[in-house]
Amino acid sequence: MSATSSSTAINLRILCIHGYRQNAQSFREKTGALRKIIKNRAELDLDERGWWFSREDDYFKATDKSNCAKGYEKSLEVIKKTFQEKGPFDGLLGFSQGASLVSLLCGLQESKQGGIIDFDFAIMISSFRSKSQQHQNLYETKVTIPTLHVFGETDSIIPKEMSEELLTCYENYDTIIHPGGHFVPSASPQRKIYVQFLEQQIEKKKQKNQFSE
Repeated sequence: MSATSSSTAINLRILCIHGYRQNAQSFREKTGALRKIIKNRAELDLDERGWWFSREDDYFKATDKSNCAKGYEKSLEVIKKTFQEKGPFDGLLGFSQGASLVSLLCGLQESKQGGIIDFDFAIMISSFRSKSQQHQNLYETKVTIPTLHVFGETDSIIPKEMSEELLTCYENYDTIIHPGGHFVPSASPQRKIYVQFLEQQIEKKKQKNQFSE
């Protein structure tokens, strides 16, 4: 997805990572209002998938403490291939399990294990810390890139406390805490914060481009 600020010609290219068992179309529907706010085009994975499973029978639940992360390595290869074929991307945006995957990608990058995966900021909506044992090392080093964490007071799928727990892994973060549940909020109070966060990233990209000239 690329987002263009109305006040500048600089574009932000943002890779969107959908939630569990969603696909590109369902994610576009969930983010319709948000996409209008930030005037974006989406580049999304088109296959319905779980990014990883917490059980061997292809089942996932965010609250499961598990030694299983079936499918994670394959999903990581999909992300790397996307960066290789469609990148570079300035940032990542994820929803639910997709946002949790974004948190893992942040950890990979911070610990210098990301390889071709390279980005400057992340937006995580209804995210959570993975409880799969294989992922725990990726939360050991605090993430330093700017991040925006969005979660609902009444989210029954990813409870607010799970999203709040994830914040301890980040140094430079902003939050949007809305009164609703498991969805992408886009009312006026949230809209202002999205735009402000993206404007900050646009300004940083402008400065980065000036230094590279």
